[in-house]
Amino acid sequence: MTNRELIKLALEARKMAYSPYSDFSVGAALLCKDGSVYTGCNIENSAFSPTNCAERTAFFKAVSEGKREFEKIAVVGGASLEDTPSNYCPPCGVCRQVMKEFCSADFEIIIAKNPDDFKILTLSEILPLSFDKREV
Repeated sequence: MTNRELIKLALEARKMAYSPYSDFSVGAALLCKDGSVYTGCNIENSAFSPTNCAERTAFFKAVSEGKREFEKIAVVGGASLEDTPSNYCPPCGVCRQVMKEFCSADFEIIIAKNPDDFKILTLSEILPLSFDKREV
């Protein structure tokens, strides 16, 4: 799957976001090493702490179906009224730690405004000096 195709899936997932409190919609598309793709959107809650990010939604869907090997994820986000985001939307710290639980340092995170305007980062770049159960 190309980066452009993955970004398009993330943009589609973003349309399903439930974000009445922040008015900030995020979509993610996670590519597993076996070629399957899991999408996610952010789902907010008035109590805030039960809110779940798009990236974690995609990961948790995949993991709940037995997937454990991942290649890359595309993330798009912005004001809910924007058809296409005007800024890049990097994963939050909690999402980065979830990625660390399941992914290698070279796991790719694609942050995109649209299929033609994106950046590719690795997990080690966005979560430096991290640790996990393999390193303790």
